[in-house]
Amino acid sequence: MSEWKETEIGKIPVDWDTGTLGGISQLITDGAHSSPKPIDSEFYMASVKDMRYNYFEFSDCKTISKYDFKQLVNGNCSPQYGDILLSKDGANCLDLIFVYKQMDEIVLLSSIAIVRLKEGYNSDFYRYFLLSPSAQDLMRNNYVSGSAIPRVILKDFKNVPVPVTPLPEQKAIAEVLSSLDDKIDLLHRQNKTLEQMAETLFRQWFVEEAGEDWEEKPLSFFGDIICGKTPSKKKHEYHNGDVPFIKIPDMHGNTFIFNTTDTLTEEGSNSQKNKLLPPKSICVSCIATVGLVSMNIIQSQTNQQINSIIPTQENHRYFLFLLMKSSYDLLHSMASGGTATLNLNTGNFSKMMILKPYNDVLDNFHNLVEPEFNKIYSNQKQIRALQSLRDTLLPKLMSGEVRMASNG
Repeated sequence: MSEWKETEIGKIPVDWDTGTLGGISQLITDGAHSSPKPIDSEFYMASVKDMRYNYFEFSDCKTISKYDFKQLVNGNCSPQYGDILLSKDGANCLDLIFVYKQMDEIVLLSSIAIVRLKEGYNSDFYRYFLLSPSAQDLMRNNYVSGSAIPRVILKDFKNVPVPVTPLPEQKAIAEVLSSLDDKIDLLHRQNKTLEQMAETLFRQWFVEEAGEDWEEKPLSFFGDIICGKTPSKKKHEYHNGDVPFIKIPDMHGNTFIFNTTDTLTEEGSNSQKNKLLPPKSICVSCIATVGLVSMNIIQSQTNQQINSIIPTQENHRYFLFLLMKSSYDLLHSMASGGTATLNLNTGNFSKMMILKPYNDVLDNFHNLVEPEFNKIYSNQKQIRALQSLRDTLLPKLMSGEVRMASNG
């Protein structure tokens, strides 16, 4: 049985030591403090908005001139393979921490910190330590300044205490957690491919090969259109129950919505029964962030920023989902607001004109794509289980409560 000692990072085994992030690093810096003029080029300048859980998404990343890029590379604003990158400023402060393993040479804005460890310290291990609940609490309570705009001050951040363990044990712990993340990544990629395949089939069947004699019908012909509503916040008995209450942040990156930040009680749900959505209704964000599309998995309600479609026929379901996914530009053009907040009201949303395929075409398409959506659903369930396992193991491994046998 392990013996323990109390440290700044909590109880750890007596054969572990503690140090500081600065002590185990050869470099702690951040990106550029001024932003060069954007131009269309191949030279990426990434910011926090481009960060995901494990990588950068470059599809909307800013690009700059070759000259500006080289200047910033020379100024240590470019991460190397194996560096730990952290979101250090703003709403996502310390939420996103990953090891840079992409092959693209990029530069960063100052909202991202770069931590380059010395030899003998495993980047994946320390990335997971910094994501652990104890490290997050310690950093947020002691190393973040500013209430309106949270910000990590790097000269102080170098003093963050960290565990110092033998390198083989660091690697063994990192491998366990990385293997779970690798499986999660694989399932995410598989889901993206499955949805892209379904979108390709939709374009082929209903755009490229659309019937010349198909009639135009309003969206409301295909299903009941429900605009969500937030029950009175003054009635505490309406909130924090078992009925999912969907808001736009719950929709990001999710074909199926398993989790919601907010919930309603049965009493709160019953106060507006006409807003209740049966499983697999199609939820479309229509205010501010317009054009996100997801499906709920159990009876749910939404707030007023979301219009939902309850299909009148089962063979309308995935047709409507993919139609909404393919209508991103149209939904934006229909939304009023100009440079202010976009707003696609329920009336205009309901009147969207859509070509109505014959019923046998819809039947055949539904039967073709339903297995793909069932697989996406199954993968999302597996992702949730793996994330739960990872999040359960993470603090136990990082505190030494669960020890890993290591080679060497």
